[in-house]
Amino acid sequence: MDALHTDLYQLTMAAGYFHRGMTSRVATCELFVRRLPRHRRFLVAMGLDRVVRYLEGLRFTDEQIAYLSAIPALADAMTPAFCDYLRSFRFHGDVWAVPEGTVFFPNEPLLRVTAPLIEAQLIETFALSAINHATAIASKAARVVLAAGDAGVMEFGTRRAHPDAAVDAARAAYAVGCVGTSNVEAGMRFGIPVLGTAAHMWTMAHKTEEAAFEGYVAVFPSAAILLIDTYDTLVGAARAAAIARDKLKGVRLDSGDLGALSVAVRRILDAAGCASAKIVASGDLNEHRIAELRRAGAPIDLYGVGTDLVTSIDAPSLGGVYKLVEIGGADPAAAAERTPIAKFSEGKATLPGAHQVHRFRDRAGKLARDVIALDSESMSAGAEPLLAPVMKRGARVAPPEGLDAIRTRVREQLGALPEALRRIDDDPAPGAPFAVEVSAELGALVEAVRARVVAGAG
Repeated sequence: MDALHTDLYQLTMAAGYFHRGMTSRVATCELFVRRLPRHRRFLVAMGLDRVVRYLEGLRFTDEQIAYLSAIPALADAMTPAFCDYLRSFRFHGDVWAVPEGTVFFPNEPLLRVTAPLIEAQLIETFALSAINHATAIASKAARVVLAAGDAGVMEFGTRRAHPDAAVDAARAAYAVGCVGTSNVEAGMRFGIPVLGTAAHMWTMAHKTEEAAFEGYVAVFPSAAILLIDTYDTLVGAARAAAIARDKLKGVRLDSGDLGALSVAVRRILDAAGCASAKIVASGDLNEHRIAELRRAGAPIDLYGVGTDLVTSIDAPSLGGVYKLVEIGGADPAAAAERTPIAKFSEGKATLPGAHQVHRFRDRAGKLARDVIALDSESMSAGAEPLLAPVMKRGARVAPPEGLDAIRTRVREQLGALPEALRRIDDDPAPGAPFAVEVSAELGALVEAVRARVVAGAG
């Protein structure tokens, strides 16, 4: 039912290809990010599973086709033959992709699609929507997780996002290292730990703070984390310890000077015999504030991060693009018949041909450089190819990857970042301190294609 989750011009072009007899031509398109957002040194690939599920189920219903026929811009093209084509439409292409959780850099293809031209065209908008959003959130969450170090991070920004986006954001945040989410739908759908306590309304609905704490512990004796800043944080900490005692799993601070308050609360809890109780902090947190708290030695065990994470507030949109890189005849396997394609628009140039990204590491296992090469090129020993086959003739080549595997990959990838890439400051040097090179063979192809199209030779 996602077939209409697209831009109109994808459908006008599809109809145009159909009526001009171009349905059998095979296209290769690649999805990549042209440049890093201002506040990023790296990005974390996410959203691939959503795209593959979309491709597996892509269908046009009779109701949708009837709606399309009523759109003025499409009406001329909605002939019985084209309607029949849409009715039987399925995705039959091949997909290569960078696995979710992989660190990547500008101009490196995350997704490569080789499919009949209309199929490759129609999927552009959904693929960009899913991957741009999930990657933006994952990349922001990765910075938060890096800043928190050995403290945990809980995602709880659902109320600040569209309901559908909130679920995807919870998945992306957990995949890159958050310990859980407040979003119950995401917990059920993806098996993510669901975390949460009670809001200030719980305390304010009772006659006294003591009554609120007593009531919560009575209902949840094995999961008592109490919000203590409704009235006076330090008084609240003492009351929580006195009422819950050994049942107190933790307390949450949601306002004020979190650094100073966490130190004072820790003393109160320890003195009351609640040394095992955790301190949870929330309230407009982000990676910079968390880094400051950790540098100050704040004894905070778990950070709840909402708005800044689920909106990627400092870089709320990601400029991923999806471009045609080669086109050929009707045989997907006939690589020799494919013509490499490139744009040479100022500031928007693309690389021709189908590509692979090869990653090189130093002796310590840290990321050293990436090389974008043609997919037909061989590379020296030690190079790690990033794109792997995901779909063949419209079917998955392997079962969906679990979140645990993605989390393991993210831990390894973030651990392999050079220190210059792990820093959290707002304004990294332009271009970021990491080398992404173009192979000599690809560089030569760029110039050959430029000469061909500028000369108008085809």
